[in-house]
Parts: sequence; structure tokens; C-alpha cells
Amino acid sequence: MTDELVIRLGQDALRTTAMLAAPLLISTLVVGLAVSIFQALTQINEATLTFIPKMIVVAAVFVLAGPWMMDVMSSYTVNLFENIAVMVRE
Repeated sequence: MTDELVIRLGQDALRTTAMLAAPLLISTLVVGLAVSIFQALTQINEATLTFIPKMIVVAAVFVLAGPWMMDVMSSYTVNLFENIAVMVRE
């Protein structure tokens, strides 16, 4: 196993993780920003106000993007297991 192979495997793992986390994190960021702007406009200083909208959006995004996320995760895993014999020999 060469250094380049280990670096490539690490990069692929990080890229896959970022692809899987991005929809959830971006949607949570947008909702948090919208609720923060609403709180600033109405001068409501309730820290727990952002929790419920974020959880609803995360659940909705997970339902909508779930099949795509499973496809990305399964293709990464299948690719890793299919090429493990080649990777070990290198």
C-alpha cells in the first residue's frame, strides 16, 4: 500500500462525507439564519426558538435526499470493497 493510495482513500472518504453532510448542514444554516433575522426584527430573544424549525427542515431534507445519500454511500462502499484486493497489492 503506497502513500499515494492512502492519501487518495482519505480524500475519497472526506469527499464522500462532505457530500453526505452538505445538504443537511446547508439547510440548517439557512433556517438558522432566517430565524435569527426574524428574532432580530421582532426582538424576541428566545434561544430555543431555532430548535424546532431546524429539526423539521433536517427531517424534510433527510426524507428528500435520503435515497441519494444512500446511493452515494453504497456506491462508495461497493467501490471500496470491489477494489480492496487491488489496493492491498499496490
